[in-house]
Amino acid sequence: MIPLFPFHLGFICMVCCFLIFAVIYCVTEEPCISKWYVKVLFIDLWHSLQDRASAKFFNQQRQSNRNSLLKKILAIPWDTFYDYLYRIGVISMAYSEVLQQVKKKQIKPVYLLYGTESYFIQNITKYITKAVLPDESNDNLSTYDLEETSIQEVIADAETYPFFGEKKLIIASNATFLKAKPDKLSFEHDLEVLSHYLTNPVEYSVIVLIAPYEKIDERKKVSKALKKNGVIAACNPIKDYELKSWITNLAGSLKITIEEDAYEMLETELSTDLHLLRNELTKLALYVGEGGVVTKEIAVNLISHTASNSSLLLVDAVIEQNLFKAISIYKDLEKMKEEPIGLIALLAFQFRTILRVKLLKQKGYSQAQMQKQLSTHPYVIKIAMSRESKFTVGRLQDIIVKLTEADANIKQGKMEKELAFELLLHDLVQP
Repeated sequence: MIPLFPFHLGFICMVCCFLIFAVIYCVTEEPCISKWYVKVLFIDLWHSLQDRASAKFFNQQRQSNRNSLLKKILAIPWDTFYDYLYRIGVISMAYSEVLQQVKKKQIKPVYLLYGTESYFIQNITKYITKAVLPDESNDNLSTYDLEETSIQEVIADAETYPFFGEKKLIIASNATFLKAKPDKLSFEHDLEVLSHYLTNPVEYSVIVLIAPYEKIDERKKVSKALKKNGVIAACNPIKDYELKSWITNLAGSLKITIEEDAYEMLETELSTDLHLLRNELTKLALYVGEGGVVTKEIAVNLISHTASNSSLLLVDAVIEQNLFKAISIYKDLEKMKEEPIGLIALLAFQFRTILRVKLLKQKGYSQAQMQKQLSTHPYVIKIAMSRESKFTVGRLQDIIVKLTEADANIKQGKMEKELAFELLLHDLVQP
């Protein structure tokens, strides 16, 4: 008897996962997982099953017809398999994968870049432009706003042979016709023209459609045609847990090293704004030089301060009972057009977090448990834990009451907002 149970179990598990993703897609009519993640999830299992199938189970003369069929299935190259998943809409292609293809100059005739992360959209567009128009000439570059120009005009331009060079690039933004509820325009997009073009695109033109929206309607005929005959890249914002790896990659490309404390500060300060992250890291790289090390002190002094980070500095001023420092920070924020109401909300968030962390600590919660309980960034928890010992529970409750009263006084018009906030700072720094 050939011991096929482990092999069959692994194959069944993989098929079941595929069916689950397919069911989710059928219900939501949206890709439920990125192409890159599917690859990470299944590729090891796929290759391991291929190895088992060839080395352990199928190299025997007594194999059954069923085993022979499974061997043929597993002989399908992995890329072919998940390309099929992409085409039928079970998975979506990730930004990094599309960018990698473009950098290798594997250029397709039509691209759709959708999502709200403008950094990703601009970066892919930049590399497509470099690949299609290597001489950096704008003679064969056309840009359109699809809220002002119809798609049939864009296609007509694409079908016109370039006057200079071998290829032309057409970038058409604001593809509202891909939304579930398209915006009302003074003209109509003839989507049949686009669908027809997708079945037989010209070789000398590359079209990049940009839909800066969180979602597109995958049920539409034109969306399905784009998926079948073009490349769709999801350009959505990164998650909080992905930020550190992005900082590491950008720092590596700039040839600088970032200390752990500076990492944590950058994660909280810059959040997931990749444009801001890139600009601030470039600034730090110019300061420390190639091979330099960015410390927390350097990062604090050089990066552009946001209201969120400045609220932490205000908390420090309260801990230090330093009214001059608190007023100075407020005046800097005032120059940045930050409203006292917003600053009160940020301070309230900081002190509420410190209070909740203090109460959870008294109950024996670990930092990881606190993060899960409060659903906030690990650095926020760490900062709160470093500050909670400076306050009693009663003092924190008193501060939150004062913040509430100041907020009410401003909103009810009982006091000028600037004066109310300065008096609030005076009250908060009192022992």
